[in-house]
Amino acid sequence: MKKQVFFTVFEFIIFLCFHFLFISLGIEAQTCDPSGTIPGTTPPPGQCNQDNNADCCVEGEVYTTYTCSPPVSDNTPATLTINSFQEGGDGGGASKCDNQYHSDDEPVVALSTGWFSQSSRCNKFININGNGKSARALVVDECDSQEGCNDEHAYQPPCRNNIVDASKAVWTALGVPESEQGELDITWSDA
Repeated sequence: MKKQVFFTVFEFIIFLCFHFLFISLGIEAQTCDPSGTIPGTTPPPGQCNQDNNADCCVEGEVYTTYTCSPPVSDNTPATLTINSFQEGGDGGGASKCDNQYHSDDEPVVALSTGWFSQSSRCNKFININGNGKSARALVVDECDSQEGCNDEHAYQPPCRNNIVDASKAVWTALGVPESEQGELDITWSDA
């Protein structure tokens, strides 16, 4: 009985030592908590483009905002959404990385604010895995997780913190039929 208690106390002390070591080295599990909320507003008539089944902000709704995204790995889980980066498309204004619009035939994406990382992924490629296939896409924009429900954001809510917002070309490369394009669980990594 004494040996069993000794080993239990010994194991506990070892656990505490490793726990404090991980915390002091910053190895503790990274989290991404909401940073705030914004109120929904009713878009002016005809100002919320609902192409690709985009959501419009709703008066009285409260939308969660984020300044971060989950940690990036070689196999980062995310939700793929569809977006038109063309002028007049549901993506709103020109892309943040190059101040240009992009054809729906180009494999381009916008990343949630935390993954966009203050433009550090601009004009860099990512690999996307989903639907049993893979695609490579160029990061051209931010899917804003901090702002929304205004003219600049096409009166759409802020993006969730785990979004890869992709052109139709990416969806096509992943072999997803047009009738099923909307949201898809994927993984992605820097190329």
